[in-house]
Amino acid sequence: MRIAIPVSDGVLSPHFGHAESFVFLDVDPSTSAIRNTVAVPAPPHQPGLLPEWLKDHGAEVVLVGGIGPRAVQLLEARAIRVVTGVPGLAPARLAEEFLRGRLTDGADPCDHGRHGEGCSH
Repeated sequence: MRIAIPVSDGVLSPHFGHAESFVFLDVDPSTSAIRNTVAVPAPPHQPGLLPEWLKDHGAEVVLVGGIGPRAVQLLEARAIRVVTGVPGLAPARLAEEFLRGRLTDGADPCDHGRHGEGCSH
């Protein structure tokens, strides 16, 4: 399984579309072992670009803090599971928490709201 995490300053970026990079972790779900970790600079922010870019990088799960509803739809359309409301921790710790079943979809800390407003940061 390949987990993708948007990262800024070494921890989860609070907003999916504005991360400095994405950390990809190749994990064995049966043993919860992280087999490989690679950080890739994020492409320039363009609406709709990241879902295809993540799919091209083999992502199967994306752990995010804040994300807009359209991005979630585009990711899910590419068979990428999205877990929202994830805390700002280091990628390896987040992957471990996910594999242990301790991360579940939470509230989106960015108020994209029902009207599609953007994040305030």
